[in-house]
This record gives sequence, C-alpha cells and structure tokens, in this order.
Amino acid sequence: MNVGRSYEWAALVPELTVTDFEASLRFYRAVGFAVRFERDQPRFAYIDLGPAQLMLEQEHGSRWNVAPLEHPFGRGINLQIEVRDCAAIEESLRQEGHSVFRPATDTWYRLDGTTEEGQRELLVRDPDGYLLRFSQPLGRRSTAS
Repeated sequence: MNVGRSYEWAALVPELTVTDFEASLRFYRAVGFAVRFERDQPRFAYIDLGPAQLMLEQEHGSRWNVAPLEHPFGRGINLQIEVRDCAAIEESLRQEGHSVFRPATDTWYRLDGTTEEGQRELLVRDPDGYLLRFSQPLGRRSTAS
C-alpha cells in the first residue's frame, strides 16, 4: 500500500474478475490507471484514474461468482470513466497493441427541451471483454431555434 498519501474511497467501486491478472494490469496502466495497492493469493489490485476507482482480482473459483464466467465478461454493462483527453488514451492503447471497440465519437444527450450535454466517448474492451466508456466532457449547448 502507498503510505503517506491521503485517499478518498469511492462509494461504489466495481471489482472485476480477470483471467490473466498481469495482462489486465498492463491494459489498465496503458489507459492511465495507477495502482493504489495490490496483494497476492489471489492476485488483487485496487486501481484509480483520478477519482475513478476499480478493483481487479484474478479468477480463483470464488464463492462470489453467481454463475460460470464466460467471455466476454460484464455483458450488459459498460463502465463510464470521465477523463480529460480521450485522444491520449486512444493513442496509448494503440501504442500498446490494444484494439478500440469504437473510436472516440462526440455524443450529445438531451437534458431537457432546450439543452444538451456532450461528451467525447471512446469505447474499449479490456482483455476479459469488460466494456469501458471513457468520456471527455464537451459542455452544454442550446437546442432552441
């Protein structure tokens, strides 16, 4: 554990079961996550990217699995992670040999009858198939004519 740093713990922290701990840790480091702490038996890491926090744990037949794990993991969910620069993450992933599920795309979401909020979204799948949506805020715009 890193000593001397003060941390805020998020109220919700997903724990992702992974099949190859080292490959997953390399992937998450490539997108900018840092390791807060890790342990052995089973391999585990608590990682963060700014205020976003995740836990990675090597699959070990835990009683926590409610059904057999089948690739891709996390079907039906995507984890949105707010970042400052989607382009930098996309470039880092490509340099490390990781593919992109959907390149960075600007998307606008309606908030009410006259306002939209935008974000640049980059979708990637980690080595186990968990879908990550990196989102870069673009601000708000009026839709009034």
